[in-house]
Amino acid sequence: MTVAQPPAAPTGFPVGNAPCVVRANRAVNDRYRHLVLEAPPPLCRATPGQFFHLLCPPFVDNEPYLRRPMSVYRVAPEEQAIEFLYNVVGAGTRSLARLVAGDTMSVMGPLGTGFTIEPAYRHILMVARGVGLATMAPVVPWACRRGIRVTAILSARSPQDLMEREFAQREDIRVHPVFDQDGTSAVGRVEALLRGILDADRPDAMFTCGSNRLMTLLQRLGTEYGVYGEIALEQQMACGLGVCLCCVRPIRVGGEIEHQRVCCEGPVFDLQQVAGTWRHG
Repeated sequence: MTVAQPPAAPTGFPVGNAPCVVRANRAVNDRYRHLVLEAPPPLCRATPGQFFHLLCPPFVDNEPYLRRPMSVYRVAPEEQAIEFLYNVVGAGTRSLARLVAGDTMSVMGPLGTGFTIEPAYRHILMVARGVGLATMAPVVPWACRRGIRVTAILSARSPQDLMEREFAQREDIRVHPVFDQDGTSAVGRVEALLRGILDADRPDAMFTCGSNRLMTLLQRLGTEYGVYGEIALEQQMACGLGVCLCCVRPIRVGGEIEHQRVCCEGPVFDLQQVAGTWRHG
């Protein structure tokens, strides 16, 4: 079955670079933290799926060198705020975790191309795991406020890691949680769940982030059911502006493989065009 052609990509916002004051930086659970920054325009405007490049502050025992790309969790222009959900895994995020209200950090963005959400959509399916929950969370209010129903399959190690409330952001959506802990996140069981959703109420589009195995599964089902899909890729970056070329990924275009930059041509790509797997940044 031929997969429907993607709609036009959204228009991005101007890029800014400014010092931002920390309003809050709290633990959500044992793994994730929620960072809220006061940000002037144009920083506090972004489309779902775009990211910011954060200059993590140095400390005596921890001195990250490069900026860290981080997908936006929430933007609130009326509050002049941008928010991030992040997992503390390395030098950069360890520095972020030590920020307190009143501290200042340099932020550049918004960068990249976000998800495509057409006004004609009536129903979208979202499949996210781990850091993908934070990346895809902005899609939920964006869609719901336009009358688009959202069904989400959220995968995590255990219920304690799920962040379902943070993902839904107070919107009325249908969530199917699956976990490593009880085996419900196994590919075969997720495939059965997906087929049930696709058969009962086929969505207009599928969005995903955070798992290579789920990406491969959705590519196969998207082709079988003829449903257009998009994926946000997580990739290591140095400049975030397309100059250093360290974030290139093989992308299928017109039957050929092109190496495109995740920071510029992405991070959101046509699901069927992504070739191979990726490294998390």
